[in-house]
Amino acid sequence: MEIIMLIIAGAFMILGVLGSFLPVLPGVPLSWIGLLIFYLIPGVGINYLFLGITLAVAILIYVLNLIIPAMGTKKFGGSRKGMIGATIGLIIGIFAPIPFAILIFPFIGAFIGEIINKSDSKTAGKAAFGSFVGLLASSFMEFIVSFAFLILFLYQFWNYKEIIF
Repeated sequence: MEIIMLIIAGAFMILGVLGSFLPVLPGVPLSWIGLLIFYLIPGVGINYLFLGITLAVAILIYVLNLIIPAMGTKKFGGSRKGMIGATIGLIIGIFAPIPFAILIFPFIGAFIGEIINKSDSKTAGKAAFGSFVGLLASSFMEFIVSFAFLILFLYQFWNYKEIIF
């Protein structure tokens, strides 16, 4: 049972790190669920303080992840269509076999979204840049926290490996 729970916790940790780049997956909350599952393994006592602090961080990052791209878009005069375009561009960029596609496609998607929103090319370019910067900032922030949770998971796993195995 312990091994199965450890595998499930590890899968959630990996999904959390991947979720920091894939906007359809909530990266940090998935990572936190992985930590929770780890602490529910029999023999690994539940550390309520650790789980409480990491939950607070996960909620904060999740909320910021929703706000930051909108702030970037709004600051540079963008629209909702620009944000949607940036997100679609990011998804396409992840699967495109082109180098740096994950960086280029969100900008292109935001630009197209702004053009669809009937902006002129100068305004669309500025707004696309704002969408792009906001999306990158939130993704980077989410990656750092998800990766930190992964490191904490591996550290705790190392400390409890005799109990689990």
